[in-house]
Amino acid sequence: MLLASVVSGGTAQAQRASLAASGLSALQSQDVPSRALTLDAVIDLAEARSEQIAIAQFGVTRAVAGEQRARSERLPQLAGGASYDRTLQSEFEGIFSGGAGDGGIGGDFSELPFGQPNAFRLNLAFSQAVYAGGRIDAQQQLALAGRGAADSSLTSARAQLVLDATQAFYDAALTDRLVAIAEASLQQAEATLAQVEMAYKAGRSPEFDALRARVARDNQRPNVIRAKANRTIAYLRLKQLLEIPASQPVTVSAELDDAALDPPSRFAAQLAEVTAVSAGQTAARRVPVQQATFSVQAREAALRITKSQRRPYVSVNSALGEVAYAGVPGFDDWRTNWTVGASVQIPLFTGGRLKAEEISAGADVGEARARRKLAVELSEAETEATLAVLDAAVATWQASAGTVEQAVRAYDIADLRYREGISTQLELLDARLVLQSAQVNRAQAARDVQVSRARVSLLPDLPLGNAAIDAAGSAGAAAQAIAQAGAARSAAAGSGGGIR
Repeated sequence: MLLASVVSGGTAQAQRASLAASGLSALQSQDVPSRALTLDAVIDLAEARSEQIAIAQFGVTRAVAGEQRARSERLPQLAGGASYDRTLQSEFEGIFSGGAGDGGIGGDFSELPFGQPNAFRLNLAFSQAVYAGGRIDAQQQLALAGRGAADSSLTSARAQLVLDATQAFYDAALTDRLVAIAEASLQQAEATLAQVEMAYKAGRSPEFDALRARVARDNQRPNVIRAKANRTIAYLRLKQLLEIPASQPVTVSAELDDAALDPPSRFAAQLAEVTAVSAGQTAARRVPVQQATFSVQAREAALRITKSQRRPYVSVNSALGEVAYAGVPGFDDWRTNWTVGASVQIPLFTGGRLKAEEISAGADVGEARARRKLAVELSEAETEATLAVLDAAVATWQASAGTVEQAVRAYDIADLRYREGISTQLELLDARLVLQSAQVNRAQAARDVQVSRARVSLLPDLPLGNAAIDAAGSAGAAAQAIAQAGAARSAAAGSGGGIR
């Protein structure tokens, strides 16, 4: 069931993005026939269209802006301004314009600002923080922790998306295989029914055998229908993840019957790296632990910012202003105001506000440290569990090696024995159910191994509480197929049938 690939996997991110875009365009074009998607193509398409990754990237952009804002506190602050005022009526009118005889104050006061009809002002203000009690340092550390948390969130979102895409890919491949197994079992049942009916018509077989063969065939049809329904659901999930229209035909290229079952090339290097070190080392460098550490750093920085409010804030400042009162001021009409100063601000009484803020910030620090400790413990336990799931999946797949071949051989013998008249139809039915169960178990085990490998390779970047999800890897379709085969086999065994 190996189909042509729509995109070949690449190692360079830019190349993969280009191939993903072209693959998406081809899939969305109704004029292009359906092609099989490889695992690399599915992951690249999912990354290119993911809203979660876009949200995380905006979070990184916001964190970078926060770093820049915190760094700006150390630099001089310079602001400029310009204004024009037109006085329509003033309380100073007539006071400075006349002599002693007309009630005005003598002298020439035309250059004074009082009551001037026009006022042009140019201002330049400068300030520089000299001492802030450690607040600026703490703000920069807070911004740095925020940047680290944002980067970790992006890494985690990308890893989660890759795992979801991988699981959806192999779920679709598994349902393809289960449909093929169900259809093959139906064909075997139909072949048996045709053989029994011929014998019945020829008088060599009782009517009971014909009825039982027809019932066995009819019981297999719902299995095919359910398998196809599960396949439709799995592909709808895959299309939703890739944002492909539901009506667009899509298939996947995955070989679950491969005898070697090598790890997907995309995860091979990471898988070898993770499995080469101890579970404790993997747990220590997991993203959730890093995020918890960044949270502690942020809370500690916030506590230092709160404590810095008790210390003086010292700054130097200067203001330069040019003012003119002429209607259209010339170069010589401007007058200069220039001041230089320093300021010190220190809280004297806040009614207990600063003390309360320090207590609250200290509680935040304690909570963040407790959460980091919990994250480390959960990470260690989850890492051990995920590695154990991988070992179990590999062992299950290895244990199934040869089972399918033996079941096929047993069915061929049972079919031959039945055609030669030396065995019963019940024996043939039991052999067919054993073969179906073995094929389903083999396909399920292969899917579990590949998904577990992807999960382990992505484990350092996955969020807590999700690394061991679907630990058994039991897709709903596979579980139903196994249960159906097992139930039918038990019923057959209860009737006295079995392979001799």
